[in-house]
Amino acid sequence: MPDLTSLGWNDHFAKAYALWAKPGYVPGRVALEHNHVLRVLTESGEQLAEVSGRVKHEAAGRHEMPAVGDWVVLRLDEGGRCQICAVLPRTGRFARKSAGDWTEEQVVAANIDTVFLVSGLDGDFNPRRIERYLLLARDSGATPVVILNKADVADDVEEAIALVRTLDPDVPVLAISAADGRDFDALNVYLLPGKTVALLGSSGVGKSSIVNRLVGSKVLPTRSVRESDSRGRHASVHRQMIPLPGGALVIDTPGMRELQLWGTESGSADSFADISALAGGCRFRDCRHLKEPGCAVKTAAEEGTLDPARYDNFVKLCEERDELERRQGEKALLDQKRQSKIMGKALKSMQKTRGR
Repeated sequence: MPDLTSLGWNDHFAKAYALWAKPGYVPGRVALEHNHVLRVLTESGEQLAEVSGRVKHEAAGRHEMPAVGDWVVLRLDEGGRCQICAVLPRTGRFARKSAGDWTEEQVVAANIDTVFLVSGLDGDFNPRRIERYLLLARDSGATPVVILNKADVADDVEEAIALVRTLDPDVPVLAISAADGRDFDALNVYLLPGKTVALLGSSGVGKSSIVNRLVGSKVLPTRSVRESDSRGRHASVHRQMIPLPGGALVIDTPGMRELQLWGTESGSADSFADISALAGGCRFRDCRHLKEPGCAVKTAAEEGTLDPARYDNFVKLCEERDELERRQGEKALLDQKRQSKIMGKALKSMQKTRGR
């Protein structure tokens, strides 16, 4: 049976759990969610659990519900499924805006130490998509590492590595091949006992194949990509955390074609450090680098000292973030009005009761 330390337990979680430390309750870590039933790893083995009504009621939104990687408090029930009574405070999370029109945060993985941002070195290689993943990874509290898979089919691996390094020189870039195991040893520095690594990337980049090779057996299904554009279909359909033979934990996630921003203010400065440096030369301190006169960033893009494609992607991401902030503001206002209406009805009901 695993001990808590091997599952990533530390002083942060121990301190938060102290309030719940009593008979009938145990800490556990969410390994899989399927149809509202969660598989939770504990010192005594796996438990199936459901979220208690109290947790559902008190959650401010979907982002406060248990996600894969979360540490939770379980109330044991010998006659049936356990109940999740609380989610312990996270040390970080990789989050995005929920797919579709909902203005809501979706936590993809929680309490992770390293994010492997996986991209395939085939026909679907897309530096702009990597740039977007880097922006969100910087805000997750985890260390981002770009993994370029399918090095066995790449025309020029070194050129691809050099191109990705221009996106963020401080982020490690590793080229591997899940097909033949090429340079897999380079991953070991991040796969330490008790540490959690999340694999993120679009469908078809080989995340499941990487996990299978790390585990040493086919624990996850894999699917081939289309020959026309190297795009894949979902092999993984659920997020799940899998312990590796060496003691690390890896979280596999379904491919994400739609990766919309959520709360990336801190990540922008790190992922676009070159643009932040150029911004110091802008005429206006609050320059948005769009149409303002004397914009050093726009000038650099026009003169070619800043990659025009990088500038265009930066502008697109900024506009997307502004739109998200606008919609978040509208949602907050609607929520406030709805809450005021509920409080008003409750107050009227109390007054009527007292008047009888």
